[in-house]
Amino acid sequence: MNKDNVLQTIVTPPIAEQQPEVLELHGDRRTDKYFWMRDLDNPEVPAYLEAENAYTAAMTKHTEALQTQIYNEMLARIKETDLSVPFRKDEYYYYSRTEEGKAYSIHCRKKGSLDAPEEVLIDENELAQGHDFFELGVFDISPNHQILAYSFDTSGSEQYTLCFLDLNTHQLYPETIAETYFSFAWGNDNQTGFYTKIDDANRPYQLLKHTLGTSPEKDVLIYEEKDDIYHLYVGKTRSESYILMLLQSSITTEVHYLDANHPQGEFQIVHPRTTGVEYDVDHHRDHFYIVTNEKATNFKLVKTPVTKPSQENWQTIIPHREDVLLLGISLFANHLVIYERTGGLQTARVQNFSTGEENNISFPEPTYEFDEGNNPEFNTNVLRFHYTSLITPQSVFDYNMETNQRELKKQTEVLGGYDKTQYQSQWLMATATDGTKIPISIVYKQGINKDSKNPLLLTGYGAYGSSYPASFSSTRLTLLDRGVVFAIAHIRGGEEMGREWYEQGKFLHKKNTFTDFIACAEYLIAEGWTASDRLAITGGSAGGLLMGAVINMRPDLFKAVVANVPFVDVVTTILDTSLPLSAMEWEEWGNPNDTVYYDYMKSYSPYDNVTAKEYPDLLITAGLNDSRVKYWEPAKWTAKLREMKADNHLLLLKTNMGAGHSGASGRYESLRELAFEDAFILDRLGLGNS
Repeated sequence: MNKDNVLQTIVTPPIAEQQPEVLELHGDRRTDKYFWMRDLDNPEVPAYLEAENAYTAAMTKHTEALQTQIYNEMLARIKETDLSVPFRKDEYYYYSRTEEGKAYSIHCRKKGSLDAPEEVLIDENELAQGHDFFELGVFDISPNHQILAYSFDTSGSEQYTLCFLDLNTHQLYPETIAETYFSFAWGNDNQTGFYTKIDDANRPYQLLKHTLGTSPEKDVLIYEEKDDIYHLYVGKTRSESYILMLLQSSITTEVHYLDANHPQGEFQIVHPRTTGVEYDVDHHRDHFYIVTNEKATNFKLVKTPVTKPSQENWQTIIPHREDVLLLGISLFANHLVIYERTGGLQTARVQNFSTGEENNISFPEPTYEFDEGNNPEFNTNVLRFHYTSLITPQSVFDYNMETNQRELKKQTEVLGGYDKTQYQSQWLMATATDGTKIPISIVYKQGINKDSKNPLLLTGYGAYGSSYPASFSSTRLTLLDRGVVFAIAHIRGGEEMGREWYEQGKFLHKKNTFTDFIACAEYLIAEGWTASDRLAITGGSAGGLLMGAVINMRPDLFKAVVANVPFVDVVTTILDTSLPLSAMEWEEWGNPNDTVYYDYMKSYSPYDNVTAKEYPDLLITAGLNDSRVKYWEPAKWTAKLREMKADNHLLLLKTNMGAGHSGASGRYESLRELAFEDAFILDRLGLGNS
């Protein structure tokens, strides 16, 4: 490739030279013209990415004032100097706070009462100095509150360095441990720490035991997982009685446990892995409580003696139900909290172990998001939870499990006079091609009626059983206040409507995810919420795959698309087990070494199905250090679209050359990235001057 052809006049789209490389897969002899982009050691690769960035900057220069305006609006809604609601653990109150002008959090505590002097544990802003990227991983206080184990990543590659801080002297221990993952557990001796190491593919595969103050070279290897489809994690029960080692693939789990009071002991197995059986373990007195899908598609709850935890001793507490998905539980000394999903919405109920009395925690809005907050204490009657909706900012509640009373501790303040009554949310239902009803969460500003002239932004994900949260975003007000309707398509591949909802959106049913999304778009148009020339869509990672698939299938349906770190080269990536997640992905998409799965995956893989037709305006993003979706997937996709598409619509690739899968770190740079994307959407929808 001639560098002069790459670094051309920036108002002309960069042209990636085609270097045909033949791939032999299942008798399918195909040519990948842009396979060379995988070689980052080739100086032409970063040159090409930088040329694309220059072209993107040139083609969006006219939106710079709008970007600045949006950024300033977003920043003006944020209370820059703020603090979290403190949570209590023993005699300490822990919290984090932010300061105006500083990009990262400061982690603190007070001893005895909230009126006590503040002790700063770590200041992420200091740790981030000299780095373009910073992310905190582990943050784990020892049981005696004297030592902090923390880890950090300064590239976005999700490779963390583990450190130990003496909280009496505020001096670091001499040892640091590189290439760790973000899971950790303390032994109750306050000297032993368990952590996970990653392999060359960034897979957490080893559990090691470290003795504080000693060289990591002396760390003891507890376990190494040889099977590439399993990831290894370590944690602790809320009771702090047991350390748990979790071995997990997409569909199978195996848990081992160790008495935390005897960290030099041996881990014991709860139940050996059985393909397709998932289970999650917590501890209460003499029993382990286990949430499992063993002969229970929507999961059930069982308990088993700690001394005899294997499956033959499992006693059912909550049986399987066809219409209720058991999401999980939380165990406290006197209470069992049960998290469920029914009719697409989350619910929760609390059982008293002593009396058997049960209370429901109810929520008022048609679509919302609910999750457990920070509850480190086992012996408490107070449950902290978070509640939010498309119009209600993040709210922290303390719920008294004895009296059924809740107390609002804090609602995130939205500066500038935000009034939730000025916005409306709804829960709608579209009909898929097979007759299945697909939920849509929608929010808009009061006064907006069904009108085909409405601009609308539709998003979705639809993979890994992850339900798309209908949560509040102050940055979204930038769009809503300009008349944009925002909608979430709760398509199959998530778990909104139960475990079967997930099963119907994976393997050889994956295309349901794409046709569901198209059905939601068609419904919103048919119902008069918008029109195709006023409809933008966005999705990231597996949601970026969604974007690529639907514009191959129905490019006429959408005006503009933002595809963030899109997983678009499905077949080639999943066949390459040297890449992070690839082998594990076989249990989500299928094993392409099997011709049936190979052919099916290839039939929807966005990169493989680009053809000579008109596509919508496209903004594609990538992270150079992304360990989940490698930068070359969006880069190759962009190059092939440039080669094949039969239109003059905008096609932009924006690569963050110093970040990974989640984009820029630090709240200010993250806002700038979001402002850029919103400006692109508004500009393409004809609202660039609003």
